[in-house]
Amino acid sequence: MNESTVTKMKQMKLYGMFNAFKTAIESGKTDHYTLDQFVSMIIDAEWDERYNRRIERSITNAKFHYKSNIESINFDVSRNLDRNMVLRLAECEFIEKNENILITGSTGVGKSYLGTALGYQACIQGFKVSYFNTSKLFARLKMAKADGTYLRELTKIQRQDVIILDDFGLQALDSHNRITLLEIIEDRICKQKLHSKLSYIFVINLIVEFFNSCII
Repeated sequence: MNESTVTKMKQMKLYGMFNAFKTAIESGKTDHYTLDQFVSMIIDAEWDERYNRRIERSITNAKFHYKSNIESINFDVSRNLDRNMVLRLAECEFIEKNENILITGSTGVGKSYLGTALGYQACIQGFKVSYFNTSKLFARLKMAKADGTYLRELTKIQRQDVIILDDFGLQALDSHNRITLLEIIEDRICKQKLHSKLSYIFVINLIVEFFNSCII
């Protein structure tokens, strides 16, 4: 009967429940639980399994260029990085408030690492995140306009709760890319009016001239 049960769990894709049930049976620990405790244990195992898979999918879909996390950030005094501020941002309340983050500094100080770490944290908390190298994003959208998939690409971007634009302003934006940026922002402002969450994390070396006039 136990073999039939675990087979059905696998067929129903209850992998967390399957592993917990199989382990308990094989280790002979079922006698340590009351019936309600045992049911609670395998349900918790299934919930944890699905939660972890959801986070893994979110991180994969974000397409981060780096692997980083808040715990591994170096807060050495010489880096002039405000630990309390970073930890507050890691709570992701800025997303709930539709606020944006601007990370600036010279080349090689870890701006991209910090932006990605905040993106990972947002994924863990259940937000949809997309990471882009800004130049590559604009190049991709330019190709999308040529092959007729531009609106589809904009829709994908609009669905995200957090957009990370890395190396923003590293190359001067021509008029075409400026219009594209404004279209992205405009579409996401419409989404915000529908009470959706949206935030940007800009990772830049220099404040470009058009920044204040474009970002709302």
